[in-house]
This record gives sequence, structure tokens and C-alpha cells, in this order.
Amino acid sequence: MSTSIKHLSVHDLKNDRETFVADLYEGLTDCGFVVLRDHGIAKADLEKAYDLIKAFFALPVETKLKYDSGSGGARGYTAFGRENAAGNPHSDLKEFWHVGQELAPTSPYFGIYEPNHWPEELPEFKAHMLSIYAQLEALGKSMLAALTGPLGLAPDFFDNMVEDGNSVYRLLHYPAVEGMDTSQSMRAAPHADINLITLLLGATDSGLELLGKEGEWIPVASTSDEIVLDTGDMMSRLTNDVFPSTVHRVVNPAVQSSSRYSMPFFLHPHSAARLDCLPQCAGEGGAKYPPISAGEFLQQRLREIGLV
Repeated sequence: MSTSIKHLSVHDLKNDRETFVADLYEGLTDCGFVVLRDHGIAKADLEKAYDLIKAFFALPVETKLKYDSGSGGARGYTAFGRENAAGNPHSDLKEFWHVGQELAPTSPYFGIYEPNHWPEELPEFKAHMLSIYAQLEALGKSMLAALTGPLGLAPDFFDNMVEDGNSVYRLLHYPAVEGMDTSQSMRAAPHADINLITLLLGATDSGLELLGKEGEWIPVASTSDEIVLDTGDMMSRLTNDVFPSTVHRVVNPAVQSSSRYSMPFFLHPHSAARLDCLPQCAGEGGAKYPPISAGEFLQQRLREIGLV
């Protein structure tokens, strides 16, 4: 059976919640991906975010390197060629910037998560990116809350998991590949995401593909006004693969002279949250994955992709 990606309207979360929840659950259990429209984040805000990240990545390399956290890409800038997909020795063709949670001093994770870095060359960058971060986090929480019913969980189950979560808003630049050796590397080699769910804002160019059930690569079609939602490894562990963490990639472009910009939001639990298999998802075969905390699992995966 071929893989089909459901397209959903977030308006229906209020207008026809039962149908929306059923379609969201079916889409994620089927292939781990859905596409959301009517998500409520203003197009003008997204266009401004892209203008800001284009301006940042156009800065000289030595300027960008001032903002390298040196902490496994946790916050700030990560230079071109630093990250590779797990199990792949060849680096991806990308550079990126991470925005993390801004914690109150009363948070148990204050001083544990890396602090954010902000480029002084772009004075509007901090406020605007934190605004988008907050909107994406709220949208992600609403999607997780919608899944508690089908999973037989308390309505606040995921809210408690992601309170002060180590979520990351990644601002990505895939440079033009013209003149590069692309025989071994692509913009993003096949990988699965680490986190609970990812919200991927409409990129400036195509190239995203997911691995279908029959081993075929399927282009993920979305417009600049839509958000691609996919489930990551933390969710697959928690649900014993009820929600699969689907392998995907970003292929190199046919037009080698063009850059690609993308802005995924990786929704993480707080570091102490448990990813142990939910009892109702164990099935006859029991848990497929050993117990682990979100913080331990994150560090394990960051080692695998070369960031620590």
C-alpha cells in the first residue's frame, strides 16, 4: 500500500475536534507525517523571519563563528559541515542556528540548558525569533493535547512532559551546491528526528522526502503557508512505534546555484521526562525499547550525529 500524507486544517481542532483528532491520529500512525494549514502564524511574521536568517547567514564566516556555543550545537551557530546523520560518516551540506527555551530563574533547568546567543549585527533577531518560538511551541502543545484521547492519556500528560522542555527552533541554511563535491553528501542525509514532534515551517525550496513503506522516497509537498508535522524518536519510544519516527531527507537541488532556507521547530520534553513505553502501547510483545530519560536519550543521539 502506498504512503499518503494527510493535509489537515487546524481550524477543525475547534470546529470539528473529533474528526480532526481522528485524522491526526490516523495520519501519524500511518506514516508519521501530516501537513497543517490554517495554523495561525502570520505570513508576514514568517517572511520577516526568513529575511532575518538570510541576513545572518550572509554574514562573513568569522562573524558567524563568534556565536558558536561550542556545546554540541545546543544554541547559537553551528558551522557548515559540522553535523552528519546518525550512522553516516559524511557531513550534511548545511549550517544552522539554534534558538532554545528562555527559562525563568525559578526553573529547575535554569543554568542546565545552554543559554541563547543573539547576533548583535541584527537587533530585531532576538524578539522576532522568540515570538515565532512561542507560537510554534503553543501549536505543538495543542497537537500533543489532541493525541492524548486516542492514546488513553490524561489531558495534561504531554503538557507536564514539555513544561520547560528543551525544545529547539532551528534556522537552517543549505548553501548552493554549485562547485561542491556532492558524490557522498546531501543537504540532509536520511535520518529520523530525535524529539517528540517536529513542526517544519514552509521552506523556501522543495527537497524534503520521506521514506515510504515500500522503500520508495516520497516528496513531501507543502506550501509556504503550511507546516509539516512529523513524529520523532522520542515519540516512537514512548508509544512503542504506534507513532513511527519516519526516516526522511533533503535532497540536493537540480538547480545547483540556489540556496534553501528552512525553519523546523523540534518539540522536546524536559530532560527528566521519561520515555518509557506507555503500558497501553506495549501490546503482546512488550516494550521494544529500554527505559531512558529524555536528557539521556538526547545526549546519546547528539553523539551519534557528531555534535558532541
